[in-house]
Amino acid sequence: MEDMFKLSAFAAHLRQEERAAGTVEKYVRDVGAFGRWLQGRALSKAAVAAWKGALVEAGYAPVTVNAMVAAVHAYLRFIGREDCRVKFLKVQRRLFRESRRELSRADYARLLSTAQALGRGRLALLMETICATGIRVSEVKYITLEAARLGRAEIALKGKIRTILLPGKLCRKLCKYARAEKIASGELFLTRSGTPIHRRQVWAEMKRLCAQAGVEPGKVFPHNLRHLFATAFYQHCKDLARLADVLGHASVDTTRVYLLTTGGEHRRALERLGLVT
Repeated sequence: MEDMFKLSAFAAHLRQEERAAGTVEKYVRDVGAFGRWLQGRALSKAAVAAWKGALVEAGYAPVTVNAMVAAVHAYLRFIGREDCRVKFLKVQRRLFRESRRELSRADYARLLSTAQALGRGRLALLMETICATGIRVSEVKYITLEAARLGRAEIALKGKIRTILLPGKLCRKLCKYARAEKIASGELFLTRSGTPIHRRQVWAEMKRLCAQAGVEPGKVFPHNLRHLFATAFYQHCKDLARLADVLGHASVDTTRVYLLTTGGEHRRALERLGLVT
């Protein structure tokens, strides 16, 4: 199907809508996968439904299937074929998060100390910056020398601007890093060639730390640092609406996902009920 491979135009459309770079990348990847699955067959609602079913049969998690369907829906809207949209899978709201995916404070501390020991100070500081502010990895570009000096960063994403306050200790570390790297202004986290660091590079560098730090790779990815921030922030202030504002969420329902306890914690809560004689 010829339209399905006009991915560059679709990507340009998403960027014009001010979608995050990570979203653009994922939508293009998922739509490309759908196009390859079609193998020249005509686009129809039945075809999209069959693809959704194939994803389920292949063992994809329901939330992953729904995310991929959402990407295709965006493409269908782009080409004017919303008649081909299908229903999302019904997913019960999760009560707890799998422990094997939970990054603890101890895991975080090991990652930082290992990065420092290996001479990877930039990565250690980058992880601290994400974890201490709750920003997305795509928002790291807003951490500039000027922001470090002011103690706050203005983040513009999805048509919204929010102000992130930077802890004083972090600001001092960022300014010290800038002096060492001879950065006079602008973004702080750059590659050796002076270009902004890409989310894939951050992900890859964090994964390479796992073996030396003794942390399970399944726990180590940039977004889990944001989850750790959310948990720590909520434990301190107990204000869900305020946390949603800090994280840049339009709905507190999204924020609640960040605060799911682990399966072990959920089990201990059940045991404390004392309802089994």
